[in-house]
Amino acid sequence: VQLQASGGGLVQAGDSLRLSCAASRSTFSSYTVGWFRQAPGKEREFVAAVRWSAGNTYYADSVKGRFTISRDSAKNTIYLQMNSLKPEDTAVYYCAAGQVIVTTIRWPSAYHKWGRGTQVTVSS
Repeated sequence: VQLQASGGGLVQAGDSLRLSCAASRSTFSSYTVGWFRQAPGKEREFVAAVRWSAGNTYYADSVKGRFTISRDSAKNTIYLQMNSLKPEDTAVYYCAAGQVIVTTIRWPSAYHKWGRGTQVTVSS
């Protein structure tokens, strides 16, 4: 599976953005698909994930209640709806896929397919 992330941009604090991650050459079935982000000088961190077949979702505490991950099976695409954005959400956002066990769902190393990142910048 190849991943293509899109939807980033420059917004003001409090605004919303929706990121998309489309799969090509295969489908997401049997995969866990996640969003990670990396700010300058920081390690890549988990944001959210969805187990494609079951639909279970997982979130980092820092985004719970503001971000929503969802999937569209017909389009083979996952989305990250980001509301109430804060300057600390500024980062490059990556989507990733893998056959991940739940105990490692927040680990970047558990995912073996990565898309190119999309920049999200939130101004104060």
